[in-house]
Amino acid sequence: MAGPLLDRDARFPSLTDRWLLSPMRLRRVDRPEVAAVECDYAAYDGALARAVARRGLRDPLVLTTNPLVAGYAALDWARSATYFARDDWLSSPGREEYWDAFRVAYARIAVSGRAVTAVSQQIIDRIAPTGPHEVVPNGVEPAEWSGARPEAPRWFADIPGPRAVYVGTLDSRLDVPGIVALARARPQLQIVLLGPLPDRSYVADAAALANVHVHLSVGRAELVATLRNAELCLVAHRRTPLTEAMSPLKLYEYLAAGCPVLSIDLPPVRGIDDRVYLVDSVADFVDVIDEALERGRATEDERMRFVDQNSWAARHETIFAIARRAA
Repeated sequence: MAGPLLDRDARFPSLTDRWLLSPMRLRRVDRPEVAAVECDYAAYDGALARAVARRGLRDPLVLTTNPLVAGYAALDWARSATYFARDDWLSSPGREEYWDAFRVAYARIAVSGRAVTAVSQQIIDRIAPTGPHEVVPNGVEPAEWSGARPEAPRWFADIPGPRAVYVGTLDSRLDVPGIVALARARPQLQIVLLGPLPDRSYVADAAALANVHVHLSVGRAELVATLRNAELCLVAHRRTPLTEAMSPLKLYEYLAAGCPVLSIDLPPVRGIDDRVYLVDSVADFVDVIDEALERGRATEDERMRFVDQNSWAARHETIFAIARRAA
């Protein structure tokens, strides 16, 4: 249910010691009713158990990013189960029909004693686990961000600087009135909104402005090339229960690209890097733009130091260590 930002290039690795299990069913999506979710994930649990037995795995550990697996699947064939929460599903407007099921899942995870890792303390607090738990923020893949700076994609190179880029789904998380206020206050700043667009009308007010450019999502290589050539990056969120619990993956990727970042001030984005400028609202970005532009992009040493310190490999080792302790 969760995946890397705009990860359209992802493929399951073809290796002899990794297997992809995709149980067959007639429905393409989960049913939202609690009783139905219970039935569906009991069946999924059985499919996992049979696959584990066929592979001859002994004392397996389960790590899942799906709260329905963590909350509804018995997993009693495994030595332990750990839930890694990438988002607070219970505050996601796009999944509102599942909120009852998520609420029950959170309660079951809490009393089960299963280990929980989450990208923010806010998610830990909302689940209130009784078992081992720890905050493990998002990270980056060093291989994507290493090496010489790639050429900017043609569509991005054609936009004059300075360019401020927001990456992510262009939905209710994005503060469109704030973007409009920023664009009008700084007409020379070119604002690029890059990502999936479920409802074009949502960004219509911003898209009508000459210095706001809406571009649909791109593959990973093009995303990296775009960010590594940008002058500024934005975490232009509205303040909601969802965004207050997020550890924005985009923020780590912006910093891996070497960009100074303007962000609204939320607990999960504090103390990550001094290249992040925190203000109360997106409209207030205008107060720190000049300072951020004057500071400019990070040096290669600074940029790669951040990449190395915030690699997914390091994050995963922390999560695996917690899972082993839980076992």
